[in-house]
Amino acid sequence: MTENKSWRFCVAPMLDWTDRHCRYFHRALSKHARLYTEMVTTGAIIYGDQHRHLDFNPEEHPVALQLGGSDPEALAQCAKLAQQWGYDEINLNCGCPSERVQRGSFGACLMSEPKLVADCCKAMMDVVDIDVTVKHRIGIDKIEDYGFVSDFVGTLYDAGVRVFIVHTRNAWLKGLSPKENREVPPLRREVAFDLKRDFPDATIVINGQIDDLDTAETLLTKVDGVMVGRAAYKTPWLLSDVDARLFGDNHDVPDREELIEIMTQYLRRETPKDFHVPRATAKAMIGLLQGLAGARFYRRTLSDPFAFETQGTEVLKAAFASAGWGERLTDDRRDDDEF
Repeated sequence: MTENKSWRFCVAPMLDWTDRHCRYFHRALSKHARLYTEMVTTGAIIYGDQHRHLDFNPEEHPVALQLGGSDPEALAQCAKLAQQWGYDEINLNCGCPSERVQRGSFGACLMSEPKLVADCCKAMMDVVDIDVTVKHRIGIDKIEDYGFVSDFVGTLYDAGVRVFIVHTRNAWLKGLSPKENREVPPLRREVAFDLKRDFPDATIVINGQIDDLDTAETLLTKVDGVMVGRAAYKTPWLLSDVDARLFGDNHDVPDREELIEIMTQYLRRETPKDFHVPRATAKAMIGLLQGLAGARFYRRTLSDPFAFETQGTEVLKAAFASAGWGERLTDDRRDDDEF
């Protein structure tokens, strides 16, 4: 368990993205970012392959396990396992709007049952010493009354929850895909600001369309933390500035060539255990050269099955070289069409 208790900068739990390979990559860019697993359901943990769902790299700390579920007993059982595995935090998903998740009676639909969510959190807090937190929306469907989300947070606060990660859009439970739910409902950040005003002792982390560190710095004047989602995989290099700009830690950060070497060493270490590792890691790193010369060639190589067959654990170096990088070229080459 880490001593880092800060939620000042977090990378969101994202299904099919934030697996342990992605998190290892993100940690190489930032020592202080708080990392989250993909959502894992209680059923998958209790009845499935626990090592597959729970194992992580020791370098990932601070790292949180996000759980999906609504049965207090099952969540408590998984919380105990999470603590035994060494996680720093358990986060309950009350924000996912997908109909598949709703059929399992968890995600954003739980916002209509704050007493049940409170019971779930209390059940987990009773059996672990690590933090139990909640990620939620600001409303469901067309409910835009501040009282709805305020009552939800208040009920959980009374149960002992102190960290709330607030995605500042409503979740429309019918008629929109998860992707549309990240774009169509209006962004209303003022709701998170109001929650911080009304619950000053709580840690309020804001989430939703935070695409750069300028926006993050502005939001941090009003709330305790920010959580980035899609920007972390579209433009992951932004994480390289997080420690200096948001934590005042001016340690040396690896440049892109050094990062390729770090991640190649990771592939050499992990691929003998699981031959899927190179593809999974490459997926997390595909945005590394976003906006820079040669980025198209880099992405093309990492999207080519033949490259993985021929290059194996050296595929990242091959992609980097295909972009014209690899001789410690500087970052001032900005036009993706130069090569």
